[in-house]
Amino acid sequence: MNTHQYILTIAGLDPSSGAGLTSDMKTFQAHGLYGLSVCTTVTVQNDIDFKTSHWIDTEIIVKQIETLFERFKIEVVKIGIVQNWQTLSVILEKLHQLNLNIKIILDPILKASAGYDFHIKDDISILNSLLDKVYLITPNYEEIQNLYPEKSIEDTIAHISSKTNLYLKGGHRTDTIGLDQLYYNNIIQLNIEPIEVTVFPKHGSGCVLSSAIASNLLLGYPIKEAVVLGKRYAEQFLSSNKTLLGNHITVS
Repeated sequence: MNTHQYILTIAGLDPSSGAGLTSDMKTFQAHGLYGLSVCTTVTVQNDIDFKTSHWIDTEIIVKQIETLFERFKIEVVKIGIVQNWQTLSVILEKLHQLNLNIKIILDPILKASAGYDFHIKDDISILNSLLDKVYLITPNYEEIQNLYPEKSIEDTIAHISSKTNLYLKGGHRTDTIGLDQLYYNNIIQLNIEPIEVTVFPKHGSGCVLSSAIASNLLLGYPIKEAVVLGKRYAEQFLSSNKTLLGNHITVS
């Protein structure tokens, strides 16, 4: 038991293993960590087609979490797809009950790459109350626009970063593609330039990036180093082959 460092993902099951729980677990293992998982939904999809999502009852999600904490020391959690902000609220409350110092990395999945929309009718006021309960949120440019559709991107960045750390993924930028930005301690910004490598689109690349960052945080890296290392791991994943399903390479 004491030979492992345990890290938890709370996310969906993707049968293609490109995204969600299984993708996170591959990323954790590549970083030398033992991954634990709690399922929020069973999806019907492959790497190019998302058909539907069968949500797990919130009560069952909570029971999964409680049972793992009975056995394992968990200090870092990555959260992916959840049914709505209400469900996320229950999950966050339970995690903080079980570990007051837990670091939660939230990857706010609002839309599947195949076009399936989530959180369409969610109450934004609930999201406002949740931001200060997570350590880091990792939206891409499309997601950050949809989190607060009534705000400009600049205003949304200011709003979120006043409450928690924000890692804005740049893969969907229209200006400098691949330029990621970290906003932390309310005011400090770190620009993370892409390395000049040949990359190919990958199913689940956002899951890989957020779980790589979570892994590096558990390994003890400060947030500035953790996000840079996470981005480099994601770039390695994107360049691993020409298909939509990438390869995970063990971090040396």
